[in-house]
Amino acid sequence: MSSARVDYIAPWWTYWLHQFPHVTLRFQPLEHTFKPQDENYQQSLIFLGCVAAAGLGVNLLCLAIYLSCLCCCRKDEEEEESKKSNSCCVTWAAVAAGLICCVAVGVGFYGNSETNDGVYQLTYSLYNANHTLAGVDSLVTGTVGGMQSGLNEHLSRLGEIFAARGDFVQTLQFMQQMSDNIIKQLLGLPDWEKAKVDLAAIADQTAYVEYYRWLTYLLILILDLVICLAACLGLAKQSRWLLTTMMICGVLTLILSWASLGADVATAVGTSDFCVAPDKFLMNQTKDIISSDIVHYYLYCSQTLPNPFQQSLTVFQRSLTTMQIQIQGLLQFAVPLFPTAERDLLSVQHLLNNSEASLHQLTALLDCRGLNKDYLDALIGVCYDGVEGLLYLCLFSLLAACAFSVMLCAIPRAWRQIANRDRDYDDIDDGDPFNPQSRRMTSHHSHPGNMHSFCSYSSSMGSQTSLHLPTQAVTNAPLSEYMNQSALFGGNPRHENVPLIGRGSPPPSLYSQPYRNRYSPTMRATYLSMTEDQIRHFGEDFRA
Repeated sequence: MSSARVDYIAPWWTYWLHQFPHVTLRFQPLEHTFKPQDENYQQSLIFLGCVAAAGLGVNLLCLAIYLSCLCCCRKDEEEEESKKSNSCCVTWAAVAAGLICCVAVGVGFYGNSETNDGVYQLTYSLYNANHTLAGVDSLVTGTVGGMQSGLNEHLSRLGEIFAARGDFVQTLQFMQQMSDNIIKQLLGLPDWEKAKVDLAAIADQTAYVEYYRWLTYLLILILDLVICLAACLGLAKQSRWLLTTMMICGVLTLILSWASLGADVATAVGTSDFCVAPDKFLMNQTKDIISSDIVHYYLYCSQTLPNPFQQSLTVFQRSLTTMQIQIQGLLQFAVPLFPTAERDLLSVQHLLNNSEASLHQLTALLDCRGLNKDYLDALIGVCYDGVEGLLYLCLFSLLAACAFSVMLCAIPRAWRQIANRDRDYDDIDDGDPFNPQSRRMTSHHSHPGNMHSFCSYSSSMGSQTSLHLPTQAVTNAPLSEYMNQSALFGGNPRHENVPLIGRGSPPPSLYSQPYRNRYSPTMRATYLSMTEDQIRHFGEDFRA
């Protein structure tokens, strides 16, 4: 099988990330070597997160300056062209923010899935390697236990049976020596128990962290999409409270985007430092557990490399074969003489056959191809899919920050346009005939029911201050002029809507037949008894 160096080549983006500056919080440069347990190396990764925090500060500062200029330096927006241009800018800014947010969410979903796939491949390989090491440990423990307990017990009973035959006893002693030799070779193999526990713990912890990381990013992606859609809805509906709420959520999401960017960059750089030279890191980590030649054998797995277990396995095989030959001889020559020894001899033969099967399984498990495949799969999962997914997540964070920055710039302008529109609507003159509200008020005041209150004022002329301004214009023409006009139309109720000529003229309904009964004789007598001087006097009051 070819070496791992040929099968695994670190991708170019890991080399690019590996070149990122590694600086401690005291601004001291470090080597670009993966040392996760070193405090200075941890500070260098934290420094990358601080750079992202500085980017957040600059972004918020720019937004604060923009909002301050927007609030303090108000432009004259009364011209129609400026209003149209501002509305167009807000529309295009909202469209740009929506498109960028949608692209960011798509990139984020892809990056989150890629990272999850890479971590899943890592944990799957770790579990496979852990299963292999557990199998090796189980085979070694079972074989040694069988040799020490079962074989020794049977040989002791056979020694008692063959006590009268020295040659048979000598054969049993030789088999005991072979058994001890096998146990010695098996105990000389590396103790995989500690490595097995470490791999299982790493896989469990990695899977636990990855699950919550994937779930957190999924919620962030959904939150970004919901906020973007809600902001667009607020702009379309011109809802102030919705825009204000989305602006607050946009600021929080902006902070979250920069924080995720810092975490992703630090993780990607640290992982790339490992991916550039993974063999060196693993050999340093396992030097106190397993010898370097064994680690080298599994990491590179080349046919030119010697198998460090070959000698032990060969001794095991030869000793086992010798013991099987001795058992065959005793079954052939000792059983006819000592029939009671047959049962123990068959039990020993069965135990040796099981040990031979364990030897074959142990040889297959100790071969470098299985563990090396798991190692390469883990590297490909982490350094290709994992780091690539982290880069897409970094791109997502940048796009999300840009989208929400544009949205935070567009919302205040839209909010101000809504406020200006409401203010312009409130400034419309109620007397404007083209104002729909004014026309509704005019039609409401022209209702015959309101004329009754006007005549009530006329019936109590003792207090001039209680008179209200009529809704229609009144002239200072004499009363006779109105009476002539009323006679001209023949008192026809159809002509009651003709504008009054005199300033103090009574309501037309006072003389119209259909509404004459609505006014008491005292009201009509009071109004008709007014002199022209009094009418002119009240006309001056109305004019004031």
